[in-house]
Parts: sequence; structure tokens; C-alpha cells
Amino acid sequence: MTQQQRQPKQTSWTVERIPDQTGRVSVVTGANSGLGLATARALARRGAHVILAVRDEEKGRRAAAGITAERPDARLEVRRLDLADLDSVRAFATTLRADHPRLDVLVNNAGVMAPPRTLSAQGHELQFAANHLGHFALTGLLLDLLTSGADSRVVTVTSTNHRQGRLFFDDLSGERGYAPMAYYNQSKLANAVFGHELHRRLAEAGSLVRSVLAHPGYTATNLQTAAPTGLVKLLFGRLLKPLAQSPDQGALPQLYAATAPEAAGGDFIGPDGMAELRGAPKQVQLSPRATNPETAHHLWHVSEQLTNVHFTFRRQSSPSGA
Repeated sequence: MTQQQRQPKQTSWTVERIPDQTGRVSVVTGANSGLGLATARALARRGAHVILAVRDEEKGRRAAAGITAERPDARLEVRRLDLADLDSVRAFATTLRADHPRLDVLVNNAGVMAPPRTLSAQGHELQFAANHLGHFALTGLLLDLLTSGADSRVVTVTSTNHRQGRLFFDDLSGERGYAPMAYYNQSKLANAVFGHELHRRLAEAGSLVRSVLAHPGYTATNLQTAAPTGLVKLLFGRLLKPLAQSPDQGALPQLYAATAPEAAGGDFIGPDGMAELRGAPKQVQLSPRATNPETAHHLWHVSEQLTNVHFTFRRQSSPSGA
């Protein structure tokens, strides 16, 4: 099937087209609000067992209660996950593996945007730690569960900002020259490089797990207001907010990536509107930096060193869990 044939219909793909998710287990990071909550809610509506991976468990429980109020039979779990702390990532993966023999969907959604320079528990710049390293480690630690799942997907959420991003390999922590938006863009480029390289390595190994990338366009969430300060907060949190789409609309690309049968490994899904700011899901283009093999190899090696997580890829001869 060609890429053109696999294009989602730009004016018609909505949550109503999500296939039945009964029996499927999904993890959504950052699921207590914004895009993560919209994603968790949509998957739960279609029957998925959804694990809300959240840094604040009380907020996670409130989010779960909101979903349950709408759908009393929703199958939900709330589990603590601080992606900026690699110890928390390992603890989450350990307990999940103890309770679930398989995983069908992992949505790497959570993120932080443009805070003042802050270091993670392991001493990494916060945005690189939470947006990239935490998701890199989580995916590696859960890959065997995904390999045991059915039609398994890893959906990594990036941003159009990845196209402005650079990877500061000589100063990943921003010690010598930190700029909040430049380091946010770096983390989003890292997401894009990771998702694309994960697809390449899965395909090379003969794995049936799909790595799909998505971005939400410009969506009104607390990402623009929780961490940014000054002009960044003013611009994204107030001046441009009237142009933003709702989280339910912004979540469509990642929901398409997570559920649509025609979403293939290596695809990048974003909105179909002007400048990819809003609209229905369609295939869009990664930047050349995101698909550069040397960049991908370097980032993968650095990420393994910083997380001490090494991926094990397993060949599959037939769909697991079928």
C-alpha cells in the first residue's frame, strides 16, 4: 500500500473511527490533563484498559473519576510516573511488568515546555530529561511487553518545533548557554529522532511493533502556562490562545497513530490545516535533521549512556497476542 493510499481522510477522521479497543492495554503518559487526558478518555470510550501514567497521583485520580463519571464501565488504572526521574521510570516499569504480561499501546505524550533552567534528579536538563530521556528509558524497559502485545504501537508525540531544533551534544544540560525555547526545541527534535530511529531498528530486527510519530499542532493545554515564564508565557498562554484548538481536537493525530489500522511504522501524523496548526490527521514530513542516520546513532548512544537502558529487539514471525 502506498503512502498516498494510507493517508487519513483529512476531513473525516474523528474519534468515532477508532476501532474497538476491548482487550487492549494502553499506557498514556501525562494523562491527567490536556492531550494525555483526551487520549486516555478516547481510548477508554472504545473499551481499552488505560493506564494513566502521571506525576501527581491525586490529579490522576481526579482525571480517572471524570472519565468514569462519563463511562462507568471504563477500565482505568492510575500509576505514578515522573519522567524526569529515571528511578521513577524504572519503578513504574517494574510494577507494570509485575501486573501485566503484555502491552498494546504506549503513548509517549507527557512533556514540559520552556521552564527556567532546572536539573532533573539525575542532573540532566529538565526538558531533555522529561520529554526525551524518560520516554526513551520507558520504551526500552517496556519493549518486551509491547512485543508480546497485539498490533502494538509506540506513539511518540513531538512538535512542529522539532523543525527549528538543534541537538546540543556539547552542552545537553544547558550549563554553558541555556535558552528555554531552544532547549524545548531540542527535546522535541530528540523525540522525532528517537521515534524515527526506533522504527528503523524495529523494522531491521523484524519486529511487528510499530513506532509512529505524531504532533498536535497548536493546542490549548497547560503546557504553555505551567512552566514558561515571561514573554514565552505571555505569547503562548495568552496572546495566541484564541488561535488554539481544543485538546480533544489536538489529540486526534496521536489517537490516529495509536489506533488506525493504516498507520504504519515510521509515519508522522499531524493536523491538515494551515501550517499544521490545527485540523484532522494527515501524514506530514519530518525535518531532515530528524531522519539523519548519524544524528540518530549519536543520540541513541548518548541516551543509552545517560539512562543505562539498552533495547533488546526481537524478531516476530506472526502478530503477537492474536
